Amino acid sequence: MSTREEIKHILTRLLEDEQRLLTQLESLLETEKSILLRDDSPERLEAACRARQDCMLALLRLQSERQGLLRLHGFSIDNARLASLIKACDPERALPSRWAECADLARRCRDLNDHNGALVASRMRRIQGMLEVLTGKRSEKMVYGRQAHQGFGTRGRVLATEA
Repeated sequence: MSTREEIKHILTRLLEDEQRLLTQLESLLETEKSILLRDDSPERLEAACRARQDCMLALLRLQSERQGLLRLHGFSIDNARLASLIKACDPERALPSRWAECADLARRCRDLNDHNGALVASRMRRIQGMLEVLTGKRSEKMVYGRQAHQGFGTRGRVLATEA
């Protein structure tokens, strides 16, 4: 097997593994979203977060392996150089579509993760608002206004939200 064929074989395996892990991550993020929307048990949410973290660690190991391959063959570590390496070792052009699928999956995972983060932030604001109602204490610090009088920050309370 020539060096070019070896590189193509390694890249094929890396892209297949990445696609599998990103598909798994997308599913885990959907599960996390479902738990957040149903306001399900904290234990289920914690288990979902642990599974997501394990998947992310596997993706980071894969990224490290890909970076090592790029360094080994004298390429700098960025997506443009990876595309160059794919082009150089894959004249049949089988790998670019896999690379594009991985990029699309990664974008979808990022969007889901952002959405889940917004759900968590909304829930935290709602809980903080309920605590303020129950305790009668505001969490904002005292600040000085334009007229040099003291008052609470102007942040509103969220008592109920829907995502």
